[in-house]
Amino acid sequence: MTIFEQDGIFGVAEDGPKSIVRSSIPAVTALETAFPAGTVSAAAERESWRKEVHRPATHTHKWWAQRLGSVFRGILAAAVARDEQDAVDCYSNALRLEGLTVCDPFAGSGTTLAEAAKLGARVIGRDINPVATLVQRQALAPWDRGRLDRAFKQVESQVRSEIDHLHRDERGRPVLYYFWVALARCPRCPPDAPPVELFSRYVFAQHAYPKKYPAGKATCPHCHAVVIVDVVKDRQLTCPACSQVSDLAGPVNRATMTCPRGHTAKVVDALEGEPPRLRMYAKQVLDADGSRLYEPIDDFDLALYAEAEKLLEERGEELVLPAGNLEDGHNTRQAIRWNYREWRQFFNARQLYSLGLLGRAIRDLEPGPEREALAALFSGVLEFNNLFCSFKGEGTGAVRHMFSHHVLKPERTPLEAHPWGTPASSGAFSTLYQSRIIRAWEYKRAPHDLVPVGDQSERVFGLSQPISLEIGDAESFGQGGARAYVHHGPSASFDLPDESVDLVITDPPFMDNVHYSELADFFHAWLRQLRPFESYPVDAVTTRHAEEVQSADPAEFGRAISAVWRECARILKPGGLLAFTFHQARISGWVELVKALESAGLVITAVQPVKAEMSTSATKSSAADPSNLDSIVVCRRIGHVRSEGCSAQVVRERAVIALRECQETGVKVGYADVESVVRGSVLALHTLPGNVLSVEELTAEAEAAVTAAAAALDVRSRRE
Repeated sequence: MTIFEQDGIFGVAEDGPKSIVRSSIPAVTALETAFPAGTVSAAAERESWRKEVHRPATHTHKWWAQRLGSVFRGILAAAVARDEQDAVDCYSNALRLEGLTVCDPFAGSGTTLAEAAKLGARVIGRDINPVATLVQRQALAPWDRGRLDRAFKQVESQVRSEIDHLHRDERGRPVLYYFWVALARCPRCPPDAPPVELFSRYVFAQHAYPKKYPAGKATCPHCHAVVIVDVVKDRQLTCPACSQVSDLAGPVNRATMTCPRGHTAKVVDALEGEPPRLRMYAKQVLDADGSRLYEPIDDFDLALYAEAEKLLEERGEELVLPAGNLEDGHNTRQAIRWNYREWRQFFNARQLYSLGLLGRAIRDLEPGPEREALAALFSGVLEFNNLFCSFKGEGTGAVRHMFSHHVLKPERTPLEAHPWGTPASSGAFSTLYQSRIIRAWEYKRAPHDLVPVGDQSERVFGLSQPISLEIGDAESFGQGGARAYVHHGPSASFDLPDESVDLVITDPPFMDNVHYSELADFFHAWLRQLRPFESYPVDAVTTRHAEEVQSADPAEFGRAISAVWRECARILKPGGLLAFTFHQARISGWVELVKALESAGLVITAVQPVKAEMSTSATKSSAADPSNLDSIVVCRRIGHVRSEGCSAQVVRERAVIALRECQETGVKVGYADVESVVRGSVLALHTLPGNVLSVEELTAEAEAAVTAAAAALDVRSRRE
């Protein structure tokens, strides 16, 4: 029984799906005139809640802003359809893109590549970051299940017993998690004064639904006994071990700590130029009956950790360990302020030793797609096994991974997990092998899609081809020997012939400060020791690149993305389409985008709304006007566009119709969505041949159009 069969979701309609073959791009497509936004957004809404279940092939490893497969299936289907009903038919049935080549210049986690491959297209993926390229390759690569399992067993035989040995209690029971707290000395107290334990609250474990399950676990600040408290009602704890009464509130409030003598200081100032020292205070043990027990740290635990420190010192040169230093940047600055200078400092000694054993075993496997898959899995495990992780609580996945924020945020109470793990573990190599690699293998062998069945979007098998593509170089791809060409490097210079691509479908970076390379360097510090695939840049100390398209500065963003659009126009066939998803809160981002497209000789023929990634993400829900939709921007090469008179009023009315269709299918449309879609629609007029309005005039028209569209849709800004 497969993972998907266990989920209990099957089947297609009784008469089966229709087979639809398309081998060319219509002169006017449904993507430009009648995109089925409601149908696609309804499927995407369901996918957004469990992206890793509905599209596991592109979720074998962390990447940021992973897009929804249903959306990109919808874009591909509408790009070869003539009208809305044709687009719905193509989306909902067994569509084949016969002889078509699809390129993604910002390939990210590989969503476009996987969706196009499922439809039988030849695919080209490019990303400037090699960690992203690793993720894309896993989405497409042919994996042999027997070789995968044998490689996994080989790694297990070499490392599991030693890792298990270092994660056990005095009775031999597995320790699932060790709880640590950061320490800092008060700058105003004598040097021999005890350090301050940087708790904001002494409760360290509670249920995700505390009102229903109020019993939590606290650590006594005097003796570190584990004390059961009512997290809803209690403000103090009475320790049964030492009889001391203590407030549940700890000595840290936001960025300030208070020592026992009442002195206050900024935590960062108290670190004395070093990363915080850490102290173990509790552990979660897996008992023989399967129950999880919280216990204080004892002498055996301390001796076992000292053993790990000694093993790392003695055998470190034999292991795969992270190399390199953090470089200053928007996303690394907070970690550097806490004095984390080397990637190695993100791990304690036991983590380094255990992960180093695991990395070495994978490094020494026989080369092939299966070794690469396990290397990607190993890299993914790092996200859950470092000192920037914390405890999420009971009733949910236990480990809060380090990228729950888009910065490297130091953790005052880190959680150390068992990196090999047990069936009860979260974020471990053995459990992620099942939930990521095997789930992806099952999906690639028999893909499923979310399509309309009656009034609902249901998971249906049998519409898509299996994903198993030999990944070649530019030469083998050009000669037809490989169906996929995936490479890392700047997207402003492809090694492809002119006019060789039918569709460019992508999701470019937005104009903001989230530099993925600054975060991806965390993985790269280990991967460069593994060389997961032949062309991985092992000599590069960072994945940062001067030609990254990522900047909060409008002019810099426009310059970088212009170069990519010019290259896309070069490789695009005369009748081909460029389509990409985009969302930009600031109108200056849209202005730079349309100027870049116009300078590249591309004309925007449509702007369509569609469901974006999960709308309840922390980043989005914290905004005054959270976004729920992306805009699909559709372009053709100048000279291959049917001339049509257009005005701000006409495109605004079209946008209102499309946004209302989303509303009618139950997809929430917020003010930020109206802003983005309507602004894009009006500013797109800048790219039309014969346009006489300046960008400044169109900007003013766009803002007026947003106000009118929001009123028509009965959408209000929270900022009001």
